[in-house]
Amino acid sequence: MVEVNNVSGKNLADMSADELQAWFGKSFAETREKQESEKTPRLSIMVTKGTLDWAYPPFIIASTAAALGWEANLFFTFYGLALLKKDLKPNISPLGNPAMPMKMPFGPQWFQGIEWNMPNLLMAGVPGFENMATSFMKMTVKNHGIATIPELRDLCIEADVNLVACQMTVDLFGWKKEDFIPEVSEWAGAATYITNAQGSDITLFV
Repeated sequence: MVEVNNVSGKNLADMSADELQAWFGKSFAETREKQESEKTPRLSIMVTKGTLDWAYPPFIIASTAAALGWEANLFFTFYGLALLKKDLKPNISPLGNPAMPMKMPFGPQWFQGIEWNMPNLLMAGVPGFENMATSFMKMTVKNHGIATIPELRDLCIEADVNLVACQMTVDLFGWKKEDFIPEVSEWAGAATYITNAQGSDITLFV
């Protein structure tokens, strides 16, 4: 006969219907709690943008999740796939981004504190403005001791973050697998992403 550890010390066969239901509910809850505590949390992020500013969120979140013991998955598609290239040179474009103030990363503190709101007409009409904005952003990142995108990508690789490349995008843009870092975990499509996202605790779109 199966022995049951409960306050009454009764066997299953000796329990009433109410007692049996209460025991089952308690046992089920304890089993679920144990399974949840032993489960490895999973994070899934779809990365669709390859600019300097948009590259930070997925790499920072994924590397942090991995450091906390999570299983982290990054699915790179369309322009986000450029972040997996060997030649990683993400730029930033302030054009059409009104929330982005231009701050100078040099000069006295009062000068660096000024937010230069550049009109779109100026940003679109001045040759090399995007390159200048990228240089200023990289200088600002360096001045504040923030990791660069290549460094954050390396952190993700060291932390065993799954870097999944969208095969359809590779074919669409005529890229070759040789153009990308060898640490790409998998070349897959939407079905793989959906399956992975379905089992994740947190799913993000960047």
